[in-house]
Amino acid sequence: MKSPLMDSDVVHDVLGIGFGPSNLALSIAVEEHNRNLPADRRLNALFLERQPRFGWHRGMLIDDATMQVSFLKDLVTLRNPTSDYSFLCFLREQGRLIDFLNQKTLFPLRMEFHEYFEWAAERVSHLVSYGSEVVAVDPVRGDDGEIAFFDVTTRDPAGSGSGPGSGSSPGSGRGSGTTVTRRARNISVAMGLEPHVPPGLELGERVWHNSELIPRATGLAEAGAPVRRAVVLGAGQSAAEAVDYLHRTFPDAEVCSVFAKYGYTPADDSPFANRIFDPEAVDVYFSAPSEVKQSLIDYHRSTNYSVVDMELIEALYATAYREKVAGRERLRFLNVSRIRAVDSATDGGLDVAVEFLPTGEKQVLSADVLVLATGYRPRDLSSLLGEAAKLCLRDDGDEIRVGRDHRVETVPEVTAGLYLQGGTEHTHGLTSTLLSTVAVRAEEIHRSVQAARLPV
Repeated sequence: MKSPLMDSDVVHDVLGIGFGPSNLALSIAVEEHNRNLPADRRLNALFLERQPRFGWHRGMLIDDATMQVSFLKDLVTLRNPTSDYSFLCFLREQGRLIDFLNQKTLFPLRMEFHEYFEWAAERVSHLVSYGSEVVAVDPVRGDDGEIAFFDVTTRDPAGSGSGPGSGSSPGSGRGSGTTVTRRARNISVAMGLEPHVPPGLELGERVWHNSELIPRATGLAEAGAPVRRAVVLGAGQSAAEAVDYLHRTFPDAEVCSVFAKYGYTPADDSPFANRIFDPEAVDVYFSAPSEVKQSLIDYHRSTNYSVVDMELIEALYATAYREKVAGRERLRFLNVSRIRAVDSATDGGLDVAVEFLPTGEKQVLSADVLVLATGYRPRDLSSLLGEAAKLCLRDDGDEIRVGRDHRVETVPEVTAGLYLQGGTEHTHGLTSTLLSTVAVRAEEIHRSVQAARLPV
């Protein structure tokens, strides 16, 4: 790897790590802020994304899957209802506004909402450097000991070319693996979550996380590979969607759903329970004692974790019943069960050992595919932040301390800002990784950065 290139002439007010919906919403807030301001009052922002283009859960964009949040909780509306970056403005531009309204629904297709995200991302593409993988975040210590900046170093894949604010020039070698370092007064970390794989299981050619469902299944179908049995592990929305998708995609295959519950649990989307996702609920949660925080999480897990939309539950049950009546049961539910082992079979498939928990009885399923719909977990910030992580204060549970404005609490000599979008459930509640307050969170971070920038 060549020596890093340093853009010494540019200090970014905001440098975003990751460009999913959270930092996309922040980039729009910055863009709208800058729109009518003179150059010396604008925020200099850049967002770094390791993917070559915008993408959000592409592997689960099932054609008939719908969003589980209202379209009004888009990137901007709760922050600025008059914004021309709203989902409704997107629909108007696409010529589908009236058609959408005629559906009388608050919940668009997931595929359509992804199209909306792409549309918005394209409009702020001048603020994004794609193909830029962050490999280091280093504090910059001045002669007086103050840390007023962070240096963020990225590595770019071969052939990526230069991006905005890259600090490199044509012929610099950036596309062949050169690293680039950028300096910032504030960084916004929004790397999203990473797939969780249960202990004892490993991903492979025939073992997938549900985040890869569509491309993996499409690849098998296009290759003409026979799928006689597919097994799905998990009891949440993604698991149920994977079961339904595989059942429709491979009409000759048996699809087995394995989960520890007795049956799928319906998601609680009732009006009062949904108030846990209100912006005001974040204020209540943030100021509550730790035992109250835990109670709120426990009481309202059924709004988000390991639950399924009632409509999908009923559809899967109806399908299973129809097959039972017809005498050809392709859809099987192995409830109160766990997968105990997965071994390679001699025919290239899998032997999946499933235990029925009440009796301990085991059966081995010969399967062609195992899909792990086992959720996600926060990414390890320490490995990303490196030396900067040592500057972050932690609470009694060894969790990073975060202020209400999403700014990490740091040792006194740090005046640069480090903001987290996600991984803050312990301080900000259930909406930490959800779309429900993405627009409001962007406003809060933008306001905090702007306040710190203004002279006292």
